[in-house]
Amino acid sequence: MMNKFKIKAFGITKDILGGKETIIEIKGKTVADLRFTLNERFPQLLGLRSLYIAVNSDYAEEGRILEDSDEIALIPPVSGG
Repeated sequence: MMNKFKIKAFGITKDILGGKETIIEIKGKTVADLRFTLNERFPQLLGLRSLYIAVNSDYAEEGRILEDSDEIALIPPVSGG
């Protein structure tokens, strides 16, 4: 069964995904399933030094189960000084 989630992208991930929000369909419902599908569909993400996935404003563990109402965000590495 496929599940649809709305993803908010920040920083360089906006360029990779082609906008600040996208809908993605995945098999499964975990953060790991989402990460696998994102890496498959957007291989440029694999080139990032790190990529955090936040769910409802909290960094999410790979085993977390995603719900349809969750707010999901991609948090790329942040440079600063």
